[in-house]
Amino acid sequence: MARQPQKNKTGGPRSAARLAAVQALYQLEMSDEPKPKVVIQEYIRHRLGAEIEGDQYVDADQDLFADIAEGGWGRREEWDAAISPCLSSDWPLERLENIIRAIFRAGAYELAVRPDVPTAVIINEYVDVAHAFYEKSEAAFVNGVLDKLAKSLR
Repeated sequence: MARQPQKNKTGGPRSAARLAAVQALYQLEMSDEPKPKVVIQEYIRHRLGAEIEGDQYVDADQDLFADIAEGGWGRREEWDAAISPCLSSDWPLERLENIIRAIFRAGAYELAVRPDVPTAVIINEYVDVAHAFYEKSEAAFVNGVLDKLAKSLR
């Protein structure tokens, strides 16, 4: 099961899709036998817009969710190669927490293949996702790395 955010995320269906995609990417990375189609369908059927353990989840844009989850996972080696130069040599990708890697992979995917979404929107959305799981310093880290990544991918 994907790590749950520390606080409830509010926002529209596209924001909810991004948060769910990051959770799905985390779940896939933690799985012994990751099956993206199975995880995506599980989220669509049982999590998006559902109430789980007293938390009401915002109804997400299912198409955007599936697109980011599939693209973030299916091309993760490509995203990891793009993300790594944006990191400090003291903090290589392998040293980062899985949820941070999931945020970076989802953000990299959108920056690379969704020219219809402005760069600033993508970065701000994933900084908001980081805020759902972490304190201010981690969100600032996500902002800095995604900004560097945007310059190389766009």
